[in-house]
Amino acid sequence: MTSQPELSFAEPETHRRPTQAGRILAYLRAGNRITAIEALERFQCFRLAARIHELRREGWQIEERTVETRSGKRVAEYSLATLTHAEGQPV
Repeated sequence: MTSQPELSFAEPETHRRPTQAGRILAYLRAGNRITAIEALERFQCFRLAARIHELRREGWQIEERTVETRSGKRVAEYSLATLTHAEGQPV
């Protein structure tokens, strides 16, 4: 009985699309702020808080503040702190 080779489903590095967290980070690094509805519209991201959690776990200092929408709802808005990543690189 011959053994079968292991299959790898990983895509080569050159074919990978940026992750949602990576695209959101780039948006924040450009000086923008983002809410959940903006994340849904711009990045098709239904779980912004989860992506923010991932970025914080990587060492990015992301500030959160509560803002009021035009309809009177209060939502979280995220932005990068002045000094960000664990290495303290400025934005």
